[in-house]
Amino acid sequence: MSELDLALVHALQVRPRAAWTDLAPLLGATAVTLARRWERLTAEGLAWVSAVPGPAFPRGGCTAFVFVRCAPAARERLAGRLARLREAVTVELVAPGRADLMLDVLTPDLAGAARFLGEKLAVLPDVLDVECVFATSLYAEGSRWRLGSLDAAQLSALNRSGGADGAGGPVSDLTASDHVLLDALVADGRTRLTELADLIGSSAATVRRRLGRLTASGIVAFRCDIAPAVSGLPLSVTFRGRAPASDVNRLHRTLATLPECRLLAAVTGCANVLATYWLRDIGSVQQRETAACAQLPSLDVTERVLGMRTVKRMGHLLDDDGRRVGVCPIRPW
Repeated sequence: MSELDLALVHALQVRPRAAWTDLAPLLGATAVTLARRWERLTAEGLAWVSAVPGPAFPRGGCTAFVFVRCAPAARERLAGRLARLREAVTVELVAPGRADLMLDVLTPDLAGAARFLGEKLAVLPDVLDVECVFATSLYAEGSRWRLGSLDAAQLSALNRSGGADGAGGPVSDLTASDHVLLDALVADGRTRLTELADLIGSSAATVRRRLGRLTASGIVAFRCDIAPAVSGLPLSVTFRGRAPASDVNRLHRTLATLPECRLLAAVTGCANVLATYWLRDIGSVQQRETAACAQLPSLDVTERVLGMRTVKRMGHLLDDDGRRVGVCPIRPW
């Protein structure tokens, strides 16, 4: 990974669908060079852009975190089966303890989550026990995490040149054409407008306006994901803990401000706080917990779930090194 590669990835984290011609002057390279480097990064599974549920999704949809226990010999087999289920958007093997796998589950509503838990997950022969908690508030998630390779002037220029065409008012219901577009964009969030237009038999201008309305309405967002080789943060740890209800709304001003925070949510259950961090090594786990408790003294960390390997992240299948090797499209909308 060169410095230009890292800067390119950070730029796409800020503006995932930005044109190469827009990024070229900011990054000091030609549009052709940027396109070629991005093609190499995606071909090697080091970075990719995809469509994901936007900030409006939690209001209408359901976000759940599911902890699954199984027989030790069945861990890999069960992870592979779960990765094929659309609702299980993220599947992670964790250090054996109270659970063997951790799932991020997205469904259009609570009834959909109940069907997934009862009709798809519980019936699998290798499943021994299931614990499920539901997000009541999401304070941080992966699309907001940044690599930190750009300077302040570059970030300011990126933000000034951003903005989508959201004319036409908010979107309330998705059409059949929207679902076709989103399925394609989950697989590759940088699919060209002309290619998307061909899929639904429309014009590129119409697709651009429709995507602008979908993003402006908060229904869909775009994110640039990376392999650990890019982030330099190969270890994932999820802290579960309790905090007084009066302090929960302070999470975005405390725990979310800590470096390496990937996910922060208020959840149902006895442990009402769930936070995931990407760290450099095992020794950083205690340091991050200490920092979290210093930021929020009322927090009582009750469990530390150490990620061993991510099998699937937001619909993208990963190898043992965390590189993307395939796609199992999600459809939570």
